[in-house]
Amino acid sequence: MKFSEYQEQAVKTAIYGAGSNIIYPALGLGNEAGEVLGKIKKVLRDNDGVYTPDKKAEIAAEVGDVLWYMAALCRDLGIELEHVAESNLAKLRDRQARNVIQGSGDNR
Repeated sequence: MKFSEYQEQAVKTAIYGAGSNIIYPALGLGNEAGEVLGKIKKVLRDNDGVYTPDKKAEIAAEVGDVLWYMAALCRDLGIELEHVAESNLAKLRDRQARNVIQGSGDNR
């Protein structure tokens, strides 16, 4: 599935209050990213760092929720998710070519 197809289908299930565009999916994105981290934390704490197929499936479900909120946020901002993915890869390839893939800062 292409990102454009996913975004088109995903946003059909978007229901949030009037005036909540951008804010609602941005908050949801942060929340779901936290849930991904929570699942990973519990693997470390409760499962000695072993990622069983069940644990991986739980994490994948949360990553799917992150993807949904990304699609909704991009739609609300008028941005194609596919463009975000392509632009991100181009930025990373450029950094790699200039040998600045490591480090910090947006403008390296």
